[in-house]
Amino acid sequence: MYETLNEARLVYLFESIQRGTMRAAADALNIAPSAVSRQVALLEEELGIALIERHTRGIKPTEAGRLLSQYFREQHSHKADVLAELQELRGLRKGTIRIVLGEGFVSDMMAGPLAKFGADYKDISVVLDVGGTNEIMRRVSEDEADMGLIMNPPPDSKIVSRKFSRQPIYAVVGPDFPLLHQPGPFEIKDFLAYPMALNHTTFGLRQILQLVEQTEKIRLKPNLTTNSFYILRQFVRLQMGVTFLPSFVVASELAAGELFLIPVKHPVMENAEAHLITRSGRKLSTAANKMLQYMSARLTSMQ
Repeated sequence: MYETLNEARLVYLFESIQRGTMRAAADALNIAPSAVSRQVALLEEELGIALIERHTRGIKPTEAGRLLSQYFREQHSHKADVLAELQELRGLRKGTIRIVLGEGFVSDMMAGPLAKFGADYKDISVVLDVGGTNEIMRRVSEDEADMGLIMNPPPDSKIVSRKFSRQPIYAVVGPDFPLLHQPGPFEIKDFLAYPMALNHTTFGLRQILQLVEQTEKIRLKPNLTTNSFYILRQFVRLQMGVTFLPSFVVASELAAGELFLIPVKHPVMENAEAHLITRSGRKLSTAANKMLQYMSARLTSMQ
């Protein structure tokens, strides 16, 4: 057994695991499937351990295969970050920053840190995607994004929170909602009699509400479930019922007097947090670190 790792062969293993079959990996690498199979077999022989399990419908990594695939991904990301830093030192100031966040953050971030960053660093492009909490956590942990912005991320050893701010969750209602003109305080159970719209359970906001359901021993039964914050806002603007959101998601509607907030008395909702996350151990490029600073400053101002 070899005592060194032949890193040149890792790309064949990584692509095979990522794509699920050696044929798909071969297509991505523009080589014959037999060449991919041969390189993976040689790597297994050199290390003296099985790296993949072969099945009729594809392959699955062994524990050793997952370890090496993660190593390759992290090394590849680190190389890209180092090259970006070298460009910065040479004064090229070019590159790409990848951000993934919850849709509710888009308006606030576009008008704040993204606009400022774009003005200060015109030659750096930004890829901005939206997703639910589970998808954001996955993409950040697998280096498909440099950073993410989500509500109340679940514990994960691969994820570190760089900045957070308290963002209470309110009942969001229209001007004619019955409870709006009644004295509080109100609890979550007070809204059960009204039609409501909620996110899917893959979203952090819905997961926060699930915690409330567990502690209060109730069940929220949404009349509308969606992955769109725009649809949630429209649901309330059309006076169809109630939804639950942080105030920044409906800031423009609040300012226009179209929507209104009702505080909900519950520690989980009152102490909800927005988190700016990166992968644990990830060394970001100079440009990504600058973006991180801009977004951190915005989170601080939102408290």
